[in-house]
Amino acid sequence: MKDQQIPIIQIRNCLLVSIQTELHDRLALDLQESLMDRVRVTDAKGVILDVSAVEIIDSYITRILNDIGKSVRFMGAVCYIVGIRPAVAMTLIEMGVELDSVNTALTLDLALEKLELLQS
Repeated sequence: MKDQQIPIIQIRNCLLVSIQTELHDRLALDLQESLMDRVRVTDAKGVILDVSAVEIIDSYITRILNDIGKSVRFMGAVCYIVGIRPAVAMTLIEMGVELDSVNTALTLDLALEKLELLQS
C-alpha cells in the first residue's frame, strides 16, 4: 500500500504536479506511474512538475524526472519543470546532470504561458 502520494491536478488540458515533499526512490517511481496513467486518461497536452518546495534533488531523482519528461513526450505532451532552486541548479551543474527531456521555466505562470502558446 502506498503510504504517500503526490496529487496530480488538472488545469484545462494540462496536469500540474506540485511536489511538496522530498522525493525518495519509491515515491518518485509511484509518481511516474500515476502521472503516465493520468496523461493517458485525460489526453493531457502538457505536464508541469513544480519542484519549488524540493531542497534536494539527487542524480537518481533527476533521472526519474528526465524519464517522466521522455514518457510524457512519447505520449504527445510537453513537460516543464518549474521552481528549481538556485542551489539545486548549481549542484546539478556540478554533478554534470542534464535534464534534456524536459523544458524548464522559472515559475508556474511562465510554464502555463509557454504551454498555451504551444497549444494554440
